[in-house]
Amino acid sequence: MLYGILGLLMMTSAFAWQGCYKFDGDQTIPAYLQIDSVSLTTNYSEEGANSAKITDVWVYVDDGLIGVFELPVLFPVLAQGKHKLEIRPGIKLNGISSTRVPYPFYNPIVYTNFEFVPEQVSDLKTISTTYYSDLSFQWMEDFEQTALSFEELDISDTVIKRTAPVNNPVAFLSSNSHYSGVINLSEEKPEYGGASFNSFIMPESQGAAVLLELDFKTNNAVTIGLLMRINNSFTEIPLVILGHNEEWTKIYINLGPNISLNSTASDYKVIFRAGLEDNISNAEILIDNIKIVSR
Repeated sequence: MLYGILGLLMMTSAFAWQGCYKFDGDQTIPAYLQIDSVSLTTNYSEEGANSAKITDVWVYVDDGLIGVFELPVLFPVLAQGKHKLEIRPGIKLNGISSTRVPYPFYNPIVYTNFEFVPEQVSDLKTISTTYYSDLSFQWMEDFEQTALSFEELDISDTVIKRTAPVNNPVAFLSSNSHYSGVINLSEEKPEYGGASFNSFIMPESQGAAVLLELDFKTNNAVTIGLLMRINNSFTEIPLVILGHNEEWTKIYINLGPNISLNSTASDYKVIFRAGLEDNISNAEILIDNIKIVSR
């Protein structure tokens, strides 16, 4: 699997910030690279929204790891003249700072003959990546259509619906996004449980990367998990709790390990659960740009 994602999960942030690259020679004056951010460009009809939360860059010169840097960053490189420069977009897997990994589904940004000049800052500013071309997007829900790909569970007091009216300022708004999904909880309706309407067959090979992407904004905790079907019976596996966020944020949830450990499962659904917290009388949970991505 590209970048050895499972092995990288064992890296801590203390290791990640150490440079590994050694320049061959006696150069003591470095060149410098400035990278402010990395954006994502997508084919919307096939890959969905271009929302991303690229927090880090993994930087290689001539295939040697210089280091892992949190954005924005200005850092030195002991290199001069033309070299291969490769920048791999990095994320916080499951939203956890200690599991920083290069996202296995984003293409690296590669400069075949990048010119390094000692004492000079090469300002790359904002650079852009794309998804690899060989990916499968098994579920995409952006709430732009009136028919939603959710079904509520029996325990649910309420439903997920679209924000209203169009371009409601609480929604995730962009050139392709005019609505988001919203779950409202109250003392009269304190419980939500819903799952993806369709089931998904996941890659079962050991170590296969399967990621759930979504954007969210919430003042109430939400649990996201998997419903795993074995012999026509579903078993629920909680995965991640989304905490309070007053602003839209993106999370990348790793589904792969639980899928690899349950090779007898025939298919899966993604489940969302939320119960009204004790200290509030009304909750608003907003979700958008849901994707299941695999290779």
